[in-house]
Amino acid sequence: MSDVYNLLDGGLDAEEEKPGYRHVRTRVGERLGAELLGGTLYETPPGEKLWPYHWELGCEEFLIVVSGSPTLRTPEGERVLAPGDLVAFPEGQDGAHQLRNDSNEPFRVLIASTKSDLYVAGYPDSGKILIDAPALGIRKMLRDSPELDYWEGE
Repeated sequence: MSDVYNLLDGGLDAEEEKPGYRHVRTRVGERLGAELLGGTLYETPPGEKLWPYHWELGCEEFLIVVSGSPTLRTPEGERVLAPGDLVAFPEGQDGAHQLRNDSNEPFRVLIASTKSDLYVAGYPDSGKILIDAPALGIRKMLRDSPELDYWEGE
């Protein structure tokens, strides 16, 4: 029999303490002993955001609202989600997203995703690009401008 983890009241074992982005989380797949499946459960207190507004390549995500009422920001605008809501974020700029807690209670969301050996994330609000290739030991956060010519430095 597999281990069981309860999304409503299961323990969370890691913290993010960046002001404005505080949350606690746990990697649910690892807790269950899964090797190929993953997902992370996040709990975000009132007045905080879950990550900066971003889009991704090499990663398609979906989230399930477990509890609370997070405000979701996407390219289409903002809307308040409710427990049981399921939202998918496709790769690319059309999948840009951010969650914010405007309520008086914490929210919990489960976010599951695909991952590839090369992951790129864009942060439109701050003009950054993340390039992550863990197998090669590469993780770079770069400004997305000024742009360079292809032949620069050659």
